[in-house]
Amino acid sequence: MKKRIILAMSIIILGFCAYGFGRKFIELILLLTSDTEAAQEGIFAVAPLVNYMLASAGFLCLLGWAAAHGMFTDIERPKQTMLDDDIRLDAQTDDIKYCRSVME
Repeated sequence: MKKRIILAMSIIILGFCAYGFGRKFIELILLLTSDTEAAQEGIFAVAPLVNYMLASAGFLCLLGWAAAHGMFTDIERPKQTMLDDDIRLDAQTDDIKYCRSVME
């Protein structure tokens, strides 16, 4: 049940975002295809927009890959593993000199 609620909320939020971005993108295309002076002045926005879309597509692919490989199933484990590794490394090394220099 919880997963369905999260999925529904994600779809709703992404839907509104896609609608807003799509509207602005269509307005830009219509502006650039017109023969007005504003279209000539707005042509500079095409290159950054293409870069933004390519970077966003790359991040979306990485997000899909991570979700497909189950990297979001247990988000607490990396934190606990890091703390356990820190305790283990502190027990193995003699960092008394370093600890004293940092504390002073």
